[in-house]
Amino acid sequence: MLNAPVVHEVAPVGRDADLAAIAGLIKAAAEGRGGVLVLAAGPGEGRTTMLRAAAAAAAATGVISVPGHADESDVAYGGLERLLAPLDDLVRELPAQWREPLLAVAGGREPEAGPLPLGLAVVALLRRVARERPLMCLFDDADLLDRETWQVIRLVARRLGGAPVVLLASVTANAVGHAAAAGLPMRQLRPLDDEACRELLRRRAPGITDDVAAGLLDIACANAAALVDLATALSPEQRRGYAALPTTLPPDSGLRLRVSAGLSVLPRPARTLLLLAATDPSARPAELLAAAARMEGGARLVADSAGEGGAELAVPARPDGAGAAARIAGGERGGAQAEIAGAAGLSDLDLAERGGLVAVAENGVRFTPGVARSVVYEAEPLGRRHAAHLALAAVLGGRGRRLSALLHLAVVAERPDEELARELMVAAEEAPPMAAARAQQRAAELSGSGGAAAAALLAAARSLMAAGRTHEAGLLVRRAGKLRGSAVVRARARGVLAEINLRQAPAAAQDVLLEVAGELMDADPGGALEALLLAGEACGRTGEPGRYPVLARQVAARLDGVRSTAAPVARSTGEAMGLHQVVGVADLMTGAEEAAFGHLREVLRLAERTAEPAALIRAANTGILLGQDKRAARLAGRAAGLARESGAHALVPAALEVAAYADLAAGRYDLATASALDGAAVARGAGRPDLADTHLALLGLLAAFVGDRESAVERLAAARRADAEVRALGDWAEALLDLVAGQPASAAQRLAGIFSGGSMILRVAVTPHLLEASERAEGRQHAAAVFDQWAGRTRQSGWLALRSRCRALTTADYDAAEDHFREALGWHGRDDDPGFARAHTELLYGRHLRRRRRPAEARDHLRRAVDTFHRLDARPWAEQAVRELRAAGAKVDPIGRTPLTAQQERIAGLVAEGATNREVARQLHLSPRTIDHHLRNVFARLGVRSRTELAHLLAAG
Repeated sequence: MLNAPVVHEVAPVGRDADLAAIAGLIKAAAEGRGGVLVLAAGPGEGRTTMLRAAAAAAAATGVISVPGHADESDVAYGGLERLLAPLDDLVRELPAQWREPLLAVAGGREPEAGPLPLGLAVVALLRRVARERPLMCLFDDADLLDRETWQVIRLVARRLGGAPVVLLASVTANAVGHAAAAGLPMRQLRPLDDEACRELLRRRAPGITDDVAAGLLDIACANAAALVDLATALSPEQRRGYAALPTTLPPDSGLRLRVSAGLSVLPRPARTLLLLAATDPSARPAELLAAAARMEGGARLVADSAGEGGAELAVPARPDGAGAAARIAGGERGGAQAEIAGAAGLSDLDLAERGGLVAVAENGVRFTPGVARSVVYEAEPLGRRHAAHLALAAVLGGRGRRLSALLHLAVVAERPDEELARELMVAAEEAPPMAAARAQQRAAELSGSGGAAAAALLAAARSLMAAGRTHEAGLLVRRAGKLRGSAVVRARARGVLAEINLRQAPAAAQDVLLEVAGELMDADPGGALEALLLAGEACGRTGEPGRYPVLARQVAARLDGVRSTAAPVARSTGEAMGLHQVVGVADLMTGAEEAAFGHLREVLRLAERTAEPAALIRAANTGILLGQDKRAARLAGRAAGLARESGAHALVPAALEVAAYADLAAGRYDLATASALDGAAVARGAGRPDLADTHLALLGLLAAFVGDRESAVERLAAARRADAEVRALGDWAEALLDLVAGQPASAAQRLAGIFSGGSMILRVAVTPHLLEASERAEGRQHAAAVFDQWAGRTRQSGWLALRSRCRALTTADYDAAEDHFREALGWHGRDDDPGFARAHTELLYGRHLRRRRRPAEARDHLRRAVDTFHRLDARPWAEQAVRELRAAGAKVDPIGRTPLTAQQERIAGLVAEGATNREVARQLHLSPRTIDHHLRNVFARLGVRSRTELAHLLAAG
C-alpha cells in the first residue's frame, strides 16, 4: 500500500548536499526520529526530481505522495483528503475523537473540529501508520495545496516529535516567504553549475559535442527540465553539431506549456514589455518602456484588425534610403513623442513579475526561469518580433549602445547590406567574444561578396574560439572555405583550423602554421606574425624547430620594411611584443641564448603596457622561460582576470595553467594548487576536458612534490593522458613519488625520458630531480650543462640556488660539493620564500655531511629540513629527513601540533560552509575517502570533534 513508487527519472546531478540532507532525515526516521524539510526552487529546477529521488532512497519506508494541483487549490481540505485516501482502514481504527474529523474530510465534508483538533488527529494517524515501519509523506508543489490542508501540514510538522515520520515538501521560489513564515525548515535548491549541467546532458544525450552542450546551456539557462527537454528532442545531426540547434523548448515541453499559460493571461502591454525584454536581455526597464512606447505608439506598425493577435510590419531593408547610422539616429528622434503615446508602464512589468515570469530590477529584467526568454520571443508573430528589434535599435542606438542597435537592425535586414555589414565588423572589434561572433556572422550573411563574407566568418571563428566554442569555430572555417575568398583568406582559414587543433596535434599544427606564415609573409605580414606566434607554441610542445628560425627572421624583416616605408604608422605594443617573441624564440632555437634572452626580456617589459589576455599569457610563458616565475605568475593572473571580464572563456584556463606552472617553479605550491583547481573547474564547466586534464596533471604533480602519493595518484588517474604534455607531467609526478620512496633508478628513467622528448621548459624544470636521481646515468653531464647555462642567464636567486645544488650533486670533489651547497643556501637566503626548495637543499647537504662523517654539522641542516617539511605537510620528505637525522646520531622528538596546510585549510573551509565529503572531493578532484583522511587530520590538528565544532571554530576566527 505504501511502497515507494518506481522512479524512471535519471538520478539528480549536482545535488549531493541536498540529497545528503534528505538521507539524514530518512536515517533519523529509521532510528525512530522524524523530521521535516521544505525544498524551494523555480519551475524545472529539480524539485519533483528530488522528491522522486527521496522516495527511491526510502526503500524500507512507506511513502505517501500528495502533489498540489492549481485547479484544486480552492478546494478546502482537498489535499488532506488525498493524504487520507490510502489510509482509510487505519483511520477507522482510531479512537472516536480522532476518527470522526478525519472521516468527515475523507467523505468530502467540512469537519466540525477546528484546525488544531484536526491536526492532532492527523498526528495520531501518522504515528499509527509508522508503527510498522517509518513513513515518508511527500508534498510536491505544496504551495498549490489548498489553504486548509497547508495549515494542517504546518500543525502536524510541529507536533510529530519522536515519531519516525518524514514530511518532505517542495514549493516554488515565489512561495519561499509563505513557507518560511510558517517556521518550517527550508532548503533552497541552488542552480546547477555548468559541470553538473553537462553531466546531465551526458546522461540524457550521450555523444553530443562539447559545443552543442554549450549551446544547450545557453538556451536552457542551467534549468534541468529545459536541458532534458532540449536534449531528448535533438536530431542526430544536431547532437553532432552539424545542424542548427533549436531556438527554444520543443512544443510538448511541460515547462514551455507552463510559461505559455502564464503569458496568455497577461494584457497586451505586459506582453509587449516581455517581448522586448526577451529580444534584448541587456535592456534596462526604462529602455524597455521607451521601446514599448514606440511599438504601441504606432511607429512603423500596422494595426492588427484582431486587436490581440499581434501586428504585422513592413520593414524595408534601408528605410528612407538612410544608412545604419542615420537609421539609429533618426530612430531616436521623435522618441519622446512615441513615449508619450505608449500605453505600457511599470505596472505591466509588475503583472509579469507577480505571474512568476520575470524578476525586475533597476538594471534589467530577468526571466524566471531563464529559458522563458526564448519561449516568450518565439510565441510572438514575426511582425511583432521585427517591430521589437526596430524599436530597440532606435532606443539603444540613441543611448550610445551601437553594437546592440546594429545587431537589432541586422535581424530585420532582408537583403545584402554592405554598409551595415562593415559597421557590424567595426563594432565587433571592441565587443566581448560571443557578441562579436554574432555580429561577425551576421556581417557575413549581409556581405555581397564571397571574399568579404569569408573574412567575416573567419573573424567570427576566432571570436568563438576565444569564447571556448571550438567546434562551432571549426564549422565556420569550413563554411568560409567554400566561399570565393582570396589566397590570403584561404591561408588564414588553414591557420585557424591549425590553431583549433594545436593542443591535440601540435606537430601537424606546427607544419601548417609555418606554411601559412610563409604564404602570408608578403601580402599580410601581420597575419604571418600571428601564425608564427602560434607555431612557436607548437614548437614548444614538439621540441622541433623546423623552419621556424628562418621564417621568424624573414617576417621580422618584412614588418620592419613595411614600417620603414610607412613612417607615420606606429608599431603597436602587441606587434612589438610579437616581434621580440618570435625573434627571441628563433635565437633560442639556434643557440644564440644571450641575444634570445635580450629579446624575451623586452617582451616582459612591454607586457606591462598591454591589456590583451592572449599577449599576457604568451608573456607569462616567456617569464617562466626566463626564470622570472613570480612575475610570470602575476602576468598570468592578470590575463585570467581580463579574460573573465571580457568573456574570453577559453583563455581563462590557459592563463591559470601558466599561473600554476609559474607558482610551481617559484615554490609557491599553495598558490599553484589554487590556480590549477580553478583552472580545472573552469575548463570542465566550459566543456574542455583537454584543458581540464592538464590542470589535473598539474594537481597530481603538486601533490607529488610534497610526497602526497594518494592525492597524486587519484588526480593523475582522473587526467586522460592523450596529450604529450599531460603524459610528461604524469611521468614527472611518478618520478618524484619514486624518488621520495627511495627508488632513484626508476625515477631517473622517467625523468630522462622527459628530458629527451619534452618542451624546453619541462627539460629545464626536471633537471634538478634528474641529477638527484641519477648519479651515473647516461646524458647526465649534458643535462647538467644545459641547466647550468640556462640558470645562469636567468639571474634569479631561486634558479641560481638550484644551479649550485646541481653543481654539488654532479662534482666528484667533496670539498667543491660542500662549497656549492653553501652557495646554494646563500642564494636560497635571498629568495622571498624559499620554503620547500631550501629544505630540500638542506636535506641533501645534511646527507652529504653525514656521509663525510661530520654528524654534528649535518644535524643542524637536517633539523631545519625536518621542521620545514613538517610545516608544509610534506610527510614523506620529513620522514626521509628524520631517518637521516637519526643516522647522524640525533634523538628526534615527536612533532607537536602544527598549523593547517593549504590543502587542509581548503577542506576545512568547504566543510565549515556545509559541503559534504563528496562535494569537497569533486571540487578538489580527490576521492571522498581521501577527503575523510584529510578531515580527520584537520580535526586532530585543531582539537575539534565534529563538523559543527569546526564551523564554530573557523567562524570565530
